[in-house]
Amino acid sequence: MAGKQLKIMIIGLRGFPNVQGGIETHVENLCMELVKHDVSVEVVVRRRYMNKNMTGKTWNGVRFHYLPSPKSIGLEALIHTFLGVIYAAFKRPDLLHIHAIGPGLMTPLARLLGIRVVVTHHGPDYDRQKWGGLAKKVLELGERLACKFSNRVIAISKTIKGIVAEKHGIECSLIPNGVRLAELSQGSDRLKEFGLAKNRYVIIVSRLVPEKRHLDLIEAFKLANLDGWKLAIVGTSDHPNAYTQNVIETSKKTENVVLTGFQTGLDLAELYTHAGLFVLPSSHEGLPIALLEALSYGLNVVASDIPSNMEVNLDEERYFELGNTKQLASRLKYWSERVPDGETRKTTREWVVTTYNWPEIARNTLNVYNSVVS
Repeated sequence: MAGKQLKIMIIGLRGFPNVQGGIETHVENLCMELVKHDVSVEVVVRRRYMNKNMTGKTWNGVRFHYLPSPKSIGLEALIHTFLGVIYAAFKRPDLLHIHAIGPGLMTPLARLLGIRVVVTHHGPDYDRQKWGGLAKKVLELGERLACKFSNRVIAISKTIKGIVAEKHGIECSLIPNGVRLAELSQGSDRLKEFGLAKNRYVIIVSRLVPEKRHLDLIEAFKLANLDGWKLAIVGTSDHPNAYTQNVIETSKKTENVVLTGFQTGLDLAELYTHAGLFVLPSSHEGLPIALLEALSYGLNVVASDIPSNMEVNLDEERYFELGNTKQLASRLKYWSERVPDGETRKTTREWVVTTYNWPEIARNTLNVYNSVVS
Protein backbone atom coordinates (compact mmCIF):
# COMPACT_ATOMS: atom_id res chain seq x y z
CA MET A 1 0.00 0.00 0.00
CA ALA A 2 3.04 2.27 -0.37
CA GLY A 3 1.98 5.76 -1.41
CA LYS A 4 -1.72 4.99 -1.04
CA GLN A 5 -3.91 5.76 1.95
CA LEU A 6 -5.22 2.59 3.61
CA LYS A 7 -9.02 2.54 3.78
CA ILE A 8 -10.49 0.53 6.65
CA MET A 9 -14.13 -0.11 7.49
CA ILE A 10 -15.10 -1.38 10.96
CA ILE A 11 -18.33 -3.18 11.91
CA GLY A 12 -19.67 -5.29 14.78
CA LEU A 13 -20.20 -2.65 17.48
CA ARG A 14 -22.98 -0.35 18.67
CA GLY A 15 -21.10 2.91 18.25
CA PHE A 16 -19.09 5.56 20.11
CA PRO A 17 -18.28 7.86 21.85
CA ASN A 18 -20.10 7.51 25.18
CA VAL A 19 -21.65 4.13 24.43
CA GLN A 20 -21.17 1.52 27.16
CA GLY A 21 -19.40 -1.71 26.29
CA GLY A 22 -15.89 -3.09 26.10
CA ILE A 23 -15.88 -3.50 22.31
CA GLU A 24 -17.13 0.05 21.89
CA THR A 25 -14.33 1.39 24.10
CA HIS A 26 -11.78 -0.75 22.27
CA VAL A 27 -12.79 0.46 18.81
CA GLU A 28 -13.05 4.09 19.92
CA ASN A 29 -9.48 4.12 21.18
CA LEU A 30 -8.14 2.07 18.28
CA CYS A 31 -9.67 4.44 15.74
CA MET A 32 -8.23 7.50 17.49
CA GLU A 33 -4.76 6.03 17.01
CA LEU A 34 -5.24 4.71 13.47
CA VAL A 35 -6.13 8.14 12.09
CA LYS A 36 -2.80 9.39 13.45
CA HIS A 37 -1.17 6.94 11.01
CA ASP A 38 -3.08 8.51 8.10
CA VAL A 39 -5.48 5.57 7.88
CA SER A 40 -8.92 6.34 6.47
CA VAL A 41 -11.35 4.87 9.02
CA GLU A 42 -15.09 4.47 8.54
CA VAL A 43 -17.16 2.86 11.30
CA VAL A 44 -20.62 1.42 10.71
CA VAL A 45 -22.70 2.23 13.81
CA ARG A 46 -26.18 1.49 15.12
CA ARG A 47 -28.13 4.70 14.92
CA ARG A 48 -30.21 4.28 18.07
CA TYR A 49 -27.16 4.02 20.34
CA MET A 50 -25.50 7.19 19.14
CA ASN A 51 -25.72 10.30 21.25
CA LYS A 52 -28.60 12.51 20.11
CA ASN A 53 -26.11 15.37 19.85
CA MET A 54 -23.95 13.34 17.43
CA THR A 55 -25.64 14.52 14.25
CA GLY A 56 -22.47 14.74 12.20
CA LYS A 57 -20.69 11.95 10.37
CA THR A 58 -17.17 12.55 11.63
CA TRP A 59 -15.54 12.43 15.06
CA ASN A 60 -11.82 13.04 15.65
CA GLY A 61 -11.09 12.15 12.05
CA VAL A 62 -13.25 8.99 12.11
CA ARG A 63 -16.21 8.81 9.72
CA PHE A 64 -19.50 7.22 10.80
CA HIS A 65 -22.08 5.50 8.66
CA TYR A 66 -25.41 5.06 10.42
CA LEU A 67 -27.45 1.93 9.76
CA PRO A 68 -30.64 0.77 11.50
CA SER A 69 -30.77 -2.25 13.81
CA PRO A 70 -33.72 -4.08 15.37
CA LYS A 71 -34.29 -3.88 19.12
CA SER A 72 -34.25 -7.67 19.42
CA ILE A 73 -31.28 -8.77 21.55
CA GLY A 74 -30.83 -11.87 19.41
CA LEU A 75 -31.03 -10.21 15.99
CA GLU A 76 -29.60 -6.75 16.54
CA ALA A 77 -25.92 -7.49 15.89
CA LEU A 78 -26.57 -10.06 13.17
CA ILE A 79 -28.83 -7.89 11.00
CA HIS A 80 -26.76 -4.75 11.51
CA THR A 81 -23.59 -6.60 10.51
CA PHE A 82 -25.31 -8.07 7.45
CA LEU A 83 -26.31 -4.56 6.35
CA GLY A 84 -22.78 -3.38 7.09
CA VAL A 85 -21.25 -6.05 4.86
CA ILE A 86 -23.60 -5.12 2.01
CA TYR A 87 -22.62 -1.48 2.49
CA ALA A 88 -18.93 -2.47 2.44
CA ALA A 89 -19.49 -4.34 -0.83
CA PHE A 90 -20.54 -1.03 -2.42
CA LYS A 91 -17.87 1.10 -0.75
CA ARG A 92 -15.00 -1.38 -1.37
CA PRO A 93 -12.63 -0.58 1.52
CA ASP A 94 -9.15 -2.09 1.40
CA LEU A 95 -10.11 -4.15 4.44
CA LEU A 96 -13.15 -4.83 6.61
CA HIS A 97 -12.46 -5.22 10.34
CA ILE A 98 -15.19 -7.21 12.10
CA HIS A 99 -15.33 -7.15 15.90
CA ALA A 100 -16.69 -10.07 17.97
CA ILE A 101 -17.71 -13.59 16.99
CA GLY A 102 -21.44 -12.86 16.66
CA PRO A 103 -20.83 -10.42 13.80
CA GLY A 104 -18.17 -12.92 12.65
CA LEU A 105 -21.04 -14.96 11.19
CA MET A 106 -20.95 -12.58 8.23
CA THR A 107 -17.28 -13.27 7.42
CA PRO A 108 -18.02 -15.78 4.62
CA LEU A 109 -20.44 -13.33 2.98
CA ALA A 110 -17.82 -10.58 3.04
CA ARG A 111 -15.21 -12.88 1.51
CA LEU A 112 -17.70 -14.07 -1.11
CA LEU A 113 -18.19 -10.41 -2.05
CA GLY A 114 -14.44 -10.05 -2.55
CA ILE A 115 -13.62 -8.14 0.64
CA ARG A 116 -10.52 -8.78 2.74
CA VAL A 117 -11.47 -9.39 6.37
CA VAL A 118 -9.76 -9.19 9.75
CA VAL A 119 -11.77 -10.40 12.77
CA THR A 120 -11.00 -9.45 16.36
CA HIS A 121 -12.11 -12.15 18.79
CA HIS A 122 -13.15 -10.35 22.01
CA GLY A 123 -14.18 -13.47 23.91
CA PRO A 124 -16.22 -16.70 23.75
CA ASP A 125 -19.60 -14.96 23.95
CA TYR A 126 -21.35 -18.34 23.89
CA ASP A 127 -20.26 -18.65 27.54
CA ARG A 128 -22.31 -15.62 28.57
CA GLN A 129 -25.13 -16.49 30.95
CA LYS A 130 -27.71 -14.41 29.08
CA TRP A 131 -27.77 -16.66 26.00
CA GLY A 132 -29.98 -19.70 25.53
CA GLY A 133 -29.02 -22.93 23.78
CA LEU A 134 -29.76 -21.81 20.22
CA ALA A 135 -27.98 -18.48 20.63
CA LYS A 136 -24.91 -20.24 22.05
CA LYS A 137 -24.75 -22.53 19.00
CA VAL A 138 -25.08 -19.55 16.65
CA LEU A 139 -22.22 -17.79 18.44
CA GLU A 140 -20.07 -20.92 18.28
CA LEU A 141 -20.79 -21.03 14.54
CA GLY A 142 -19.79 -17.37 14.27
CA GLU A 143 -16.46 -18.16 15.93
CA ARG A 144 -15.88 -21.11 13.59
CA LEU A 145 -16.75 -19.15 10.42
CA ALA A 146 -14.68 -16.14 11.48
CA CYS A 147 -11.65 -18.32 12.10
CA LYS A 148 -12.06 -20.30 8.88
CA PHE A 149 -12.85 -17.55 6.40
CA SER A 150 -11.15 -14.37 7.63
CA ASN A 151 -7.76 -13.38 6.29
CA ARG A 152 -6.44 -12.86 9.82
CA VAL A 153 -7.74 -13.23 13.37
CA ILE A 154 -6.75 -11.02 16.29
CA ALA A 155 -7.25 -12.21 19.89
CA ILE A 156 -7.34 -9.69 22.73
CA SER A 157 -5.98 -12.12 25.35
CA LYS A 158 -3.79 -15.18 25.72
CA THR A 159 -6.85 -17.13 26.85
CA ILE A 160 -8.71 -16.35 23.61
CA LYS A 161 -5.61 -17.05 21.52
CA GLY A 162 -5.47 -20.48 23.17
CA ILE A 163 -9.15 -21.13 22.40
CA VAL A 164 -8.62 -20.29 18.73
CA ALA A 165 -5.57 -22.54 18.48
CA GLU A 166 -7.18 -25.47 20.31
CA LYS A 167 -10.63 -25.38 18.72
CA HIS A 168 -9.81 -24.18 15.22
CA GLY A 169 -6.16 -25.06 14.68
CA ILE A 170 -5.01 -21.62 13.59
CA GLU A 171 -2.50 -19.12 14.91
CA CYS A 172 -3.83 -15.64 15.54
CA SER A 173 -2.24 -12.33 16.50
CA LEU A 174 -2.33 -11.44 20.19
CA ILE A 175 -3.17 -7.73 20.53
CA PRO A 176 -4.73 -6.87 23.92
CA ASN A 177 -7.09 -4.14 25.02
CA GLY A 178 -5.49 -0.94 26.21
CA VAL A 179 -6.02 1.97 28.54
CA ARG A 180 -5.13 5.64 28.64
CA LEU A 181 -3.75 7.53 31.60
CA ALA A 182 -6.84 8.79 33.39
CA GLU A 183 -7.14 12.43 34.33
CA LEU A 184 -8.02 12.48 38.01
CA SER A 185 -11.14 14.48 38.81
CA GLN A 186 -11.17 17.28 41.36
CA GLY A 187 -14.96 17.53 41.33
CA SER A 188 -17.41 16.12 43.83
CA ASP A 189 -20.87 17.07 42.48
CA ARG A 190 -21.75 13.53 41.44
CA LEU A 191 -20.57 12.15 44.78
CA LYS A 192 -22.91 14.53 46.59
CA GLU A 193 -25.77 13.58 44.27
CA PHE A 194 -25.38 9.89 45.11
CA GLY A 195 -24.51 10.37 48.77
CA LEU A 196 -20.98 9.03 48.38
CA ALA A 197 -17.89 10.05 50.38
CA LYS A 198 -14.35 10.12 49.01
CA ASN A 199 -12.46 6.85 49.49
CA ARG A 200 -15.47 5.34 51.27
CA TYR A 201 -17.25 3.40 48.56
CA VAL A 202 -16.82 0.26 46.49
CA ILE A 203 -17.47 0.70 42.78
CA ILE A 204 -18.36 -1.62 39.91
CA VAL A 205 -18.66 -0.26 36.36
CA SER A 206 -20.42 -2.52 33.88
CA ARG A 207 -23.58 -3.25 31.97
CA LEU A 208 -26.28 -4.92 34.07
CA VAL A 209 -25.92 -8.40 32.59
CA PRO A 210 -25.78 -11.76 34.42
CA GLU A 211 -22.14 -12.55 33.74
CA LYS A 212 -21.03 -9.45 35.68
CA ARG A 213 -22.39 -11.07 38.87
CA HIS A 214 -23.68 -7.92 40.59
CA LEU A 215 -25.75 -10.03 42.99
CA ASP A 216 -22.58 -11.75 44.24
CA LEU A 217 -21.08 -8.34 44.97
CA ILE A 218 -24.18 -7.08 46.76
CA GLU A 219 -24.23 -10.20 48.94
CA ALA A 220 -20.51 -9.90 49.72
CA PHE A 221 -20.91 -6.21 50.52
CA LYS A 222 -23.62 -7.08 53.04
CA LEU A 223 -21.41 -9.76 54.61
CA ALA A 224 -18.40 -7.43 54.82
CA ASN A 225 -20.43 -4.84 56.75
CA LEU A 226 -17.98 -2.04 56.01
CA ASP A 227 -18.55 0.77 58.49
CA GLY A 228 -19.34 4.04 56.70
CA TRP A 229 -18.93 2.57 53.22
CA LYS A 230 -21.36 2.35 50.30
CA LEU A 231 -21.49 0.27 47.12
CA ALA A 232 -21.91 2.19 43.85
CA ILE A 233 -23.21 0.18 40.89
CA VAL A 234 -22.45 2.16 37.74
CA GLY A 235 -24.11 1.07 34.50
CA THR A 236 -27.37 0.03 32.94
CA SER A 237 -28.75 -2.55 30.53
CA ASP A 238 -29.27 -2.12 26.78
CA HIS A 239 -31.99 -4.77 26.95
CA PRO A 240 -33.59 -4.75 30.44
CA ASN A 241 -34.73 -8.18 31.58
CA ALA A 242 -35.46 -10.22 34.70
CA TYR A 243 -31.81 -10.06 35.79
CA THR A 244 -31.74 -6.27 35.46
CA GLN A 245 -34.89 -5.99 37.55
CA ASN A 246 -33.46 -8.36 40.16
CA VAL A 247 -30.34 -6.21 40.54
CA ILE A 248 -32.44 -3.06 40.87
CA GLU A 249 -34.80 -4.55 43.43
CA THR A 250 -32.02 -6.19 45.45
CA SER A 251 -30.06 -2.91 45.48
CA LYS A 252 -33.05 -0.98 46.76
CA LYS A 253 -33.56 -3.51 49.55
CA THR A 254 -29.90 -3.48 50.60
CA GLU A 255 -28.66 -0.69 52.83
CA ASN A 256 -25.93 1.58 51.42
CA VAL A 257 -26.17 0.30 47.82
CA VAL A 258 -26.44 3.08 45.22
CA LEU A 259 -27.50 2.70 41.58
CA THR A 260 -26.02 5.53 39.49
CA GLY A 261 -27.16 4.41 36.06
CA PHE A 262 -24.89 4.78 33.02
CA GLN A 263 -22.18 7.41 33.53
CA THR A 264 -19.58 8.72 31.14
CA GLY A 265 -17.03 11.48 30.65
CA LEU A 266 -16.30 13.75 33.60
CA ASP A 267 -19.05 12.21 35.73
CA LEU A 268 -17.58 8.72 35.38
CA ALA A 269 -14.08 10.08 35.99
CA GLU A 270 -15.26 11.60 39.26
CA LEU A 271 -16.78 8.31 40.43
CA TYR A 272 -13.61 6.40 39.55
CA THR A 273 -11.23 8.97 41.04
CA HIS A 274 -12.71 9.03 44.52
CA ALA A 275 -13.60 5.34 44.92
CA GLY A 276 -11.95 3.38 47.70
CA LEU A 277 -12.09 0.05 45.91
CA PHE A 278 -13.05 -1.31 42.47
CA VAL A 279 -14.50 -4.82 42.14
CA LEU A 280 -15.06 -7.01 39.08
CA PRO A 281 -16.81 -10.25 40.17
CA SER A 282 -17.64 -11.43 36.64
CA SER A 283 -17.85 -14.95 35.26
CA HIS A 284 -17.00 -13.93 31.68
CA GLU A 285 -14.57 -11.38 30.23
CA GLY A 286 -12.39 -10.95 27.17
CA LEU A 287 -9.70 -8.74 28.66
CA PRO A 288 -11.55 -6.44 31.06
CA ILE A 289 -11.26 -2.80 30.03
CA ALA A 290 -13.12 -1.64 33.16
CA LEU A 291 -10.45 -3.30 35.31
CA LEU A 292 -7.69 -1.58 33.32
CA GLU A 293 -9.52 1.73 33.63
CA ALA A 294 -9.77 1.33 37.40
CA LEU A 295 -6.02 0.68 37.55
CA SER A 296 -5.42 3.79 35.41
CA TYR A 297 -6.96 5.77 38.29
CA GLY A 298 -4.61 4.03 40.73
CA LEU A 299 -7.43 2.27 42.56
CA ASN A 300 -7.25 -0.82 44.69
CA VAL A 301 -8.93 -3.57 42.68
CA VAL A 302 -10.41 -6.99 43.41
CA ALA A 303 -11.48 -9.43 40.69
CA SER A 304 -12.80 -12.96 40.25
CA ASP A 305 -10.23 -15.62 39.42
CA ILE A 306 -11.38 -16.33 35.85
CA PRO A 307 -8.51 -16.68 33.33
CA SER A 308 -9.05 -13.34 31.58
CA ASN A 309 -8.92 -11.44 34.88
CA MET A 310 -5.92 -13.46 36.06
CA GLU A 311 -4.14 -12.51 32.85
CA VAL A 312 -3.80 -8.94 34.12
CA ASN A 313 -1.34 -10.53 36.57
CA LEU A 314 -2.27 -8.78 39.79
CA ASP A 315 -1.15 -9.90 43.24
CA GLU A 316 -2.78 -13.13 44.40
CA GLU A 317 -4.68 -11.45 47.24
CA ARG A 318 -6.52 -9.27 44.72
CA TYR A 319 -8.35 -12.29 43.32
CA PHE A 320 -11.15 -14.36 44.81
CA GLU A 321 -12.79 -17.61 43.79
CA LEU A 322 -15.62 -16.98 41.34
CA GLY A 323 -18.97 -17.06 43.16
CA ASN A 324 -17.41 -17.32 46.63
CA THR A 325 -19.14 -14.40 48.32
CA LYS A 326 -17.57 -15.09 51.71
CA GLN A 327 -14.08 -14.87 50.24
CA LEU A 328 -15.07 -11.74 48.32
CA ALA A 329 -16.41 -10.21 51.55
CA SER A 330 -13.05 -10.94 53.18
CA ARG A 331 -11.25 -9.24 50.29
CA LEU A 332 -13.54 -6.21 50.57
CA LYS A 333 -12.79 -5.86 54.27
CA TYR A 334 -9.04 -6.31 53.77
CA TRP A 335 -8.65 -3.78 50.96
CA SER A 336 -11.09 -1.25 52.42
CA GLU A 337 -8.56 -0.85 55.23
CA ARG A 338 -5.72 -0.24 52.75
CA VAL A 339 -6.74 2.67 50.52
CA PRO A 340 -3.56 3.53 48.55
CA ASP A 341 -1.60 6.72 49.11
CA GLY A 342 -0.62 9.11 46.31
CA GLU A 343 2.72 7.46 45.52
CA THR A 344 1.19 3.97 45.32
CA ARG A 345 -1.54 5.23 43.01
CA LYS A 346 1.05 6.90 40.78
CA THR A 347 3.03 3.66 40.48
CA THR A 348 -0.10 1.69 39.58
CA ARG A 349 -1.15 4.25 36.98
CA GLU A 350 2.25 4.28 35.30
CA TRP A 351 2.43 0.47 35.22
CA VAL A 352 -0.95 -0.12 33.59
CA VAL A 353 -0.64 2.52 30.86
CA THR A 354 2.84 1.26 29.99
CA THR A 355 1.71 -2.37 29.86
CA TYR A 356 -1.55 -1.77 27.98
CA ASN A 357 -0.56 1.00 25.61
CA TRP A 358 -2.99 2.14 22.89
CA PRO A 359 -0.37 3.60 20.50
CA GLU A 360 1.47 0.25 20.48
CA ILE A 361 -1.80 -1.66 20.11
CA ALA A 362 -2.69 0.47 17.07
CA ARG A 363 0.73 -0.07 15.49
CA ASN A 364 0.41 -3.83 15.93
CA THR A 365 -3.11 -3.77 14.48
CA LEU A 366 -1.89 -1.74 11.51
CA ASN A 367 0.84 -4.34 10.93
CA VAL A 368 -1.89 -6.99 10.71
CA TYR A 369 -3.80 -4.82 8.21
CA ASN A 370 -0.73 -4.35 6.05
CA SER A 371 0.03 -8.08 6.08
CA VAL A 372 -3.42 -8.70 4.57
CA VAL A 373 -3.54 -5.97 1.95
CA SER A 374 0.10 -6.03 0.80
